[in-house]
Amino acid sequence: MDALLQDLSTPAEVIRKLELEKVPVGSIRRFWLHIVTDGMSVPVHVPVIVARGKKDGPVFGVTAAVRGNEINGIPLIQRLFSEIDLETLSGFVVGVPVVNVPSFLLRERNFLDGSDLNAIMPGKANGSNGPLYAFRIMDRLIKYFHYLLDFHTASFGRINAHYIRADLNNRICREMAILQNAQVIVHNEPADGSLRGAANALGINAINLEIGSPHTFQKGFLRSGLIGIHNVLCNLGMIPGALELPEAKAYVCKNSYWLYTDSGGLLSVSPNVSELVFKGETIATLRNIFGDIIREYQAPEDGIVIGKSVDPVNQTGGRILHLGTF
Repeated sequence: MDALLQDLSTPAEVIRKLELEKVPVGSIRRFWLHIVTDGMSVPVHVPVIVARGKKDGPVFGVTAAVRGNEINGIPLIQRLFSEIDLETLSGFVVGVPVVNVPSFLLRERNFLDGSDLNAIMPGKANGSNGPLYAFRIMDRLIKYFHYLLDFHTASFGRINAHYIRADLNNRICREMAILQNAQVIVHNEPADGSLRGAANALGINAINLEIGSPHTFQKGFLRSGLIGIHNVLCNLGMIPGALELPEAKAYVCKNSYWLYTDSGGLLSVSPNVSELVFKGETIATLRNIFGDIIREYQAPEDGIVIGKSVDPVNQTGGRILHLGTF
């Protein structure tokens, strides 16, 4: 805490890449990482917090707001650095409260050019707006990590279970996923254009955590998120302590996919997130504006509800629910 108070009186330094050596042993420092410049030649800076323990160890990264409206990870990262014990920490913990700064300021999900930053990683060095921004995030920041937890939320009009995306064929990623005490873990191959996938391709052990809803801070997810981080840091030997394991194991899914409507109307999705559904079970009802049922949708196979639509106004091709299969 003394190191954090000391850092509050020190202006954040502007850097052009992550420079861990700038952080004294046993201290916390804040930086503004220059990524791009805007239309008035004003630098766009990504906030970075670095805690360096008094012992040597790996570099552990925590990121949030890769999509500009997915902000639940921000208070979690703030809380993490307010509680870090530098005396017992081995290595570095790097927090990035907002990855997608332009979209965060606009309160938008996608980047300025309409691209989804979490679908175009690792970007392109000579690309257009979104791909170039993605490339520089990877090149100037992420590539220096050994481990990564990337926090996301549901999108507009949808809710998610507390779930993890990870390459379960990677032993370390599988352990990191299990230690999050989530409701559901979904196996997801790394080559998917996500920040997690791009990090995996660099040899960084990375997983996605989906917690809560967009455009809001939800305190209920703070504790579960912090427990997951604590568990991974303990498991890596970066901090002392015992693991906090859940009473019930997570459901592990080999695959997941969304179900979509084939007509427009007012949609009502029956099962709640994290509920099991069975093949042939009615999962949603579509009504016209007069209230008549025009379509019912059934589960195509057994599975678990990872996410669902909560917006009743549905266009043709709208999302129904996100089904995980075992």
